[in-house]
Amino acid sequence: MSEQRETAALRAALLRLRRGSGLPVVFGGLLQDGRAMRIGETCGAVTPALRGLAISTGSGLGGKCLALSRPCAVTDYPSARHITHEYDGPVAAEGLRSVIAVPVVVRRKVRGVLYGALRDALPIGERVFDAAVAAARDVEQALAVRDEVERLEAPPAAGPSWEEVRQAYGELRELAPRVPDPELRARLLAVCGRLETASGATGGVPGVTLTPRETDVLAAVASGATNATAATRLGLRPETVKGYLRSAMRKLGAHTRLEAVVAARRAGVLP
Repeated sequence: MSEQRETAALRAALLRLRRGSGLPVVFGGLLQDGRAMRIGETCGAVTPALRGLAISTGSGLGGKCLALSRPCAVTDYPSARHITHEYDGPVAAEGLRSVIAVPVVVRRKVRGVLYGALRDALPIGERVFDAAVAAARDVEQALAVRDEVERLEAPPAAGPSWEEVRQAYGELRELAPRVPDPELRARLLAVCGRLETASGATGGVPGVTLTPRETDVLAAVASGATNATAATRLGLRPETVKGYLRSAMRKLGAHTRLEAVVAARRAGVLP
């Protein structure tokens, strides 16, 4: 995903946030080269004061969000005691009072911040909070897919690769259901479980639980198999594979096969 597509994903998430929360002003930015963050997109702003604003870690509400890697909010920005006030000028120019900031986190690294604001000093309600978190998750998914595409397109490194481990995992998942010995089958699945958590991935869909067959199908899809190929490998009908894949995508909140694989890896369901 190019920088333009990142920007498009951010803009779309902000528009959804504004529609879903009723907040009059939403804005946000992504870290560039993993270091500096600038407010790159605004929606509902009546002045240019916020656009292009550089946010330093620890400074203001967004900087606090960057530092803590968790949502932060203030009911009255100008008088808030638990943030620094380097950005009071732009905030006052836009007339903002109640503000929420939610981090965009991919593989435990903060990649940006989404903001929503009111021009009145009112508490941020649960519905607004949930909408802001959901918008941030949309951006996280888009960035994770971009990262995965870039990784797949990168030239292979010398020596054994993580992809070889994933390939072996997929083969074990295909083999295990065919083993008649229950003890040996359980040992094979235990090895699969160790591989699933070997990457240390976190931050996926909370509490997601896939059935063994859903995991088998996702492992085959992750290796590049079509539904027909996955069906042959797993001894299933193509329609059955489609059903398992649809179910897994629904649980993971994914809209495409690649998004499902990325979300499963982030959730620690696949290696």
